[in-house]
Amino acid sequence: MNLLKTIRESDVFPENLAAPKVEKYKERFAARAVVFDQDGNVALLYVSKHNYYKLPGGGIEKEENIVEALKRECLEEIGCNVEVKNEIGEILEYRDQHSLKQVSYCYVANVVGPKGEPHFEQGEIDEGFQIVWVSLDKAVELMRQSRSNIYNGNFIVIRDLALLEVVSDRMQTLD
Repeated sequence: MNLLKTIRESDVFPENLAAPKVEKYKERFAARAVVFDQDGNVALLYVSKHNYYKLPGGGIEKEENIVEALKRECLEEIGCNVEVKNEIGEILEYRDQHSLKQVSYCYVANVVGPKGEPHFEQGEIDEGFQIVWVSLDKAVELMRQSRSNIYNGNFIVIRDLALLEVVSDRMQTLD
């Protein structure tokens, strides 16, 4: 899979350049997508408690392949069955505070069938997750305006903005 972006601590917190470097990272693998509905709008999750937007997706469980994980996450987070249309690439994140290397496999997907209700986990409910459907341009704008007040949220915003911008650029070249 094509590498889209590598995000390091110094990209998120440039003031921490002198911080000690992590020697060994735990790895976490995830799948995420820019999901379009029948009207051409994109699904975003607004994390109201921490003031940022994110794309649907999440961790790949041991018994799943990437596409199965993405479909499960979309059903849980945005209440929709999806069809994966295009592989976009992968994004690597090195979150030093958690000694975590996250590998996100990124896709474009379309909603199949009617939109349903999400099945948020308690932590997502506590963080105020809300689904919004907006145009691709508006999704990019909202992501650029996101100002997370938590550590992980800052990585998520950079990661998901990178994916949205790649998809937006590719859509414009197809027009």
